[in-house]
Amino acid sequence: MSLSPNLRILVLANQKGGVGKTTTAINLGTALAAIGERVLVIDLDPQGNASTGLGVERRNRRISTYEVLMGDEPLKAAIQDTSVPRLSLAPSTLDLLGIELEIAAHADRAYRLKKAIQSLADEREALPEAFHFTYVLVDCPPSLNLLTINALAACDSVLVPLQCEFFALEGLSQLLSTVDQVKRTLNPSLSIHGIVLTMYDARNNLAAQVVADVRSFMGDKVYETVIPRNVRISEAPSHGKPVLLYDLKCSGSQAYLKLASEVIQRERHLTAA
Repeated sequence: MSLSPNLRILVLANQKGGVGKTTTAINLGTALAAIGERVLVIDLDPQGNASTGLGVERRNRRISTYEVLMGDEPLKAAIQDTSVPRLSLAPSTLDLLGIELEIAAHADRAYRLKKAIQSLADEREALPEAFHFTYVLVDCPPSLNLLTINALAACDSVLVPLQCEFFALEGLSQLLSTVDQVKRTLNPSLSIHGIVLTMYDARNNLAAQVVADVRSFMGDKVYETVIPRNVRISEAPSHGKPVLLYDLKCSGSQAYLKLASEVIQRERHLTAA
């Protein structure tokens, strides 16, 4: 059950690095905002790449997700506007590297993020419209640590970016097993929203084989939309912009707009079920 009927929380998770997880968080968030949703990206990765990719420099991250998880600040205090209309960010800092040790002894260590989002949802009516989010996207670190567990305990569904390369399926079973474990112990309503295939190169026969293998293994859990390997997607973060702002017409931007439509269609089916 979602923390609020008006809010859907999706976590982007994959313990393997370099699969396009942060890129997908930034650009799916931008695409959802572009089609009228109000989106909050929560950066839970100590590297802070989602924050950088949305143009929030380190010196401007005075309150971050570290203070929120420590319980020192409410989530609303960490939220910043971005250059994308209707898209906000709760940034991260390197302080998150030490969070596991600092909260490990606390009984609620796996529920810190859930409590923070719940408080924000509870205050919705008293807050300005800029805080009336319809989607929260949580960008996780590339590991199955306590930060990722917090995200999985707080969310409705998991969106898994999967690179179209040889070892793609190798880590997927480990992630699925973690999701099952969290569902049994911390979050009974947790589900896999879908798997998005990223960095697809049509000239590479192996990429087509990976797509076929993943679709045969995971069936309709795999989104129809495939994100291509696209130089404009790679360039955009260095300009502090999502690719949709950097070059709307490129194949990468168009793919993320299609993915956003597909996510919303799945949401309608899930909430109607």
